[in-house]
Amino acid sequence: MKRYILTGTPGSGKTAIVRLLEIDGYDVIEEAATDVIALHQAQKNPEPWTDSSFVDAIVNLQRERQLRASYRPGEIQFHDRSPVCTHALATYMSFPISDVLAREMERIERERIFQKEVFFIQNLGTVAKTEARRISFEDALRFERIHEETYRDFGYELISIPPGAVRSRADTIRRLVGERTE
Repeated sequence: MKRYILTGTPGSGKTAIVRLLEIDGYDVIEEAATDVIALHQAQKNPEPWTDSSFVDAIVNLQRERQLRASYRPGEIQFHDRSPVCTHALATYMSFPISDVLAREMERIERERIFQKEVFFIQNLGTVAKTEARRISFEDALRFERIHEETYRDFGYELISIPPGAVRSRADTIRRLVGERTE
C-alpha cells in the first residue's frame, strides 16, 4: 500500500481535497487534531491546545486510525496530516517532543509507513477562523514554514500543490500519484 500525506497551512484546503479524493474512490484517513479539539470542547475544555497533552492525544488518534485502516497491497491511501505534522505542531507551540511523539516518529520511519513524497497544499492567502482553527494568517504562515522545515528535516520531499480550484488540485494529485505508480 502506498500512503501519501497531504499537509500544509491551516485553511489551505487540504480537507476539501481529501474529501474529493475520497469521493473519487480513494481510501482516506481523517485529520486527527480537529476531532481531538471537538471532543475536548464538548467536554468543556475550550482551548485544549494550550496543554502539551494535546500533542499526545493527536498522535495516539493518528496511530489508531492508520493501524485500523484496511491494508490492500497496491492500493493508494491519502492521509490528512501525519505525525510529522504533529511534530511541527509541537515545535510551533514550543512544547517538548514527548516520548509518545518520538516513538511514533521512530515507528513510521522504521516501518516506512508513508511515501517520502508529501503533497504540500499551498495556502490560499487567508485563513477562515472556526471553533477549531483560531490562528491568524500571519501565524499560519509561520506554522507553514515550520511544517516545511520539519518534513525536510525528516527526509521527505515536498510536492507543492498551488492554490486553485479544489477539483484542479485533486486532479493534480491524482496525476502525480499515477506517475509514481506506473
